[in-house]
Amino acid sequence: MTTATATQTRKFALGRYATVVTRVLTGLLFATTGLNGFLAFMPAPDPASMAAEGVAFSAALHATGYMLQLTSGVQLLAGVLLVVGRFVPLALALLAPVVVNIFLFHVFLEPSGVVVAVLVAAAEIGLAWAYRDRFRPMLQAR
Repeated sequence: MTTATATQTRKFALGRYATVVTRVLTGLLFATTGLNGFLAFMPAPDPASMAAEGVAFSAALHATGYMLQLTSGVQLLAGVLLVVGRFVPLALALLAPVVVNIFLFHVFLEPSGVVVAVLVAAAEIGLAWAYRDRFRPMLQAR
């Protein structure tokens, strides 16, 4: 094996491990937050410390009677799929609108969590890029 081949093999292995670690951590995050939507085992943020727009948006989601449960269910299902490594492209597709909403919520309504929102969006984009070959057939014009 040449030096160039060995270096290329190490880069491939490093990228593969980075993808697995990102997938599992993202899955654990969404599985935990999804489960929290049903069991409420994590403390809720204090509304007094949040922007009024963020509180109003959260109250509106809660008032629908179904949106928070639906979002929590999607997060839990997709998170478990990411952790176990099955149907990963489906999990990423299910999480995409959730991630966009998390990102835009923190950019426009509650800026205090924008760093975490950027990290979650970066993980979603990175995983979508890593699995881009699986998305290619879906994105072909017919």
